[in-house]
Amino acid sequence: MDANSISLKYAVDIVFCIDVTGSMYPVLDQVKEGALTFHKRLEDSMAAKDKAISKLRLRVVAYRDFADKPSNALEQSAFFTMPGQAGEFESFVSRLRAGDGGDEPESGLEALAVALHSDWERGLDRRRHIVALFTDASAHPLGTGSSAATYPQAAPATIDDLLEVWGYGGGQSAAMENAAKRLLLFAPDTTPWNEIAADWNNTIYVPSRAGEGLSEIEFTEIIDAISNSI
Repeated sequence: MDANSISLKYAVDIVFCIDVTGSMYPVLDQVKEGALTFHKRLEDSMAAKDKAISKLRLRVVAYRDFADKPSNALEQSAFFTMPGQAGEFESFVSRLRAGDGGDEPESGLEALAVALHSDWERGLDRRRHIVALFTDASAHPLGTGSSAATYPQAAPATIDDLLEVWGYGGGQSAAMENAAKRLLLFAPDTTPWNEIAADWNNTIYVPSRAGEGLSEIEFTEIIDAISNSI
């Protein structure tokens, strides 16, 4: 193993942003299983490249639809530090159930905004801040259902404002470090996901189809893409 790789300390934060509406029922177990094994597979991939993660934290933002049922439209966890809090992370993920959602668009953009505003690690030598979003549906325009008391304050008014939160162009509204951030989109080829995939930097896009989960090959490609970029 390279001595320089051993001496560098890598911090990796991953936020799983998961659609848990009724239409995700056929694939949610597969997505949950992928989330539960993601950290171990990433560590193994890093080790194969003579790198090691010094601090790995995982967080979940699960969403439905504020326009349908605001009371359960968003479920989120704090960051869990792995491996010490692996049991707590698994417990949170295992409790997620598919249901509700109303019409086909969901509140994915609000959930993405909440994920971008996570309490990201700022220390150690090198950092990677990853949002991995899984959905089989399009998303409502930002502000849909905003009259609800549970609507997130982190959500901006428009998708252009959300792009500024992502930090494209290095504006002061950026919530993430430009060099550290990565967005992984497993989402249908429809608005707004295909537009985000085309316009946002540091984004890996895997188009999905309703009723289908990530294949083994796609999970491997995503994990390799992350470890290769650190």
